[in-house]
Amino acid sequence: MPEDWNFEQGLTDLESVVKELESGDLPLEKAIQVFERGVTLSDRCRKELEDAETRVEILLKRGDKTEAEPFDPTKE
Repeated sequence: MPEDWNFEQGLTDLESVVKELESGDLPLEKAIQVFERGVTLSDRCRKELEDAETRVEILLKRGDKTEAEPFDPTKE
């Protein structure tokens, strides 16, 4: 994925993949390549959502003090 990748673009790309696969007009090898791209996009989007959920949980646990901090997946 490119460095400038973002969640919204990932969802847009994933929707394109789904439409392309649903068309049924792809040769088998191309369909497999498109499916692999879809899996990669899906995994990346899921990770972004999990990271966002963790950040929200961190903010909520601070009670009345709302201070953002960088997300560190190795820290509980």
